[in-house]
Amino acid sequence: MEQEIRKIIVAVTGASGQVYAKHLLRKLGELDLPLSEMAVVFSENARKVWDYEIGAAFAASGKEKLYGNDDLFAPFASGSSRYDTMIICPASMGTIGRIAGGTSEDLIARSADVILKEKRKLIVVPRETPYNLIHIRNLETLALAGGIICPASPSFYSMPGTVDDLVMTVVDRILSLAGFSPDTFRWMEND
Repeated sequence: MEQEIRKIIVAVTGASGQVYAKHLLRKLGELDLPLSEMAVVFSENARKVWDYEIGAAFAASGKEKLYGNDDLFAPFASGSSRYDTMIICPASMGTIGRIAGGTSEDLIARSADVILKEKRKLIVVPRETPYNLIHIRNLETLALAGGIICPASPSFYSMPGTVDDLVMTVVDRILSLAGFSPDTFRWMEND
């Protein structure tokens, strides 16, 4: 059986937790499957938070195609594009609120709107704690519209030994939700 060729969008917003995006982008670049395009969009604040939390500017691997958040001529700003999945990691509550409110003032919000209206897969990885009622209602709106909410809540049952191992419990869950099959610990399946 021929494997489906995938086109995905990864949006990185200004929430804390850039390490999740770093490992997600690395892991997507390492996947052994037909990934015809990995489009990456950073919000302006994401670049600043990335620099601060990672300690260096984002360095593209060459496997991704970068788009500016103001580029509404990017192919995935239209429903006629064939991008099947969008992952927003980490997702700031401001971005979530703009998407839930239906504003399409930048490429990230417009792309999420397109993914939802076309009934494709939107995975949102909020990195905030605690949630207030506005956050919860915005997340509910996205879930009701078909989005998948995957909080950056690491699991501990795999006995992660390092912070990176802990981060990977979330990244591997994101990849599984996106329809990939990462080699990862699965509860009561690993012997």
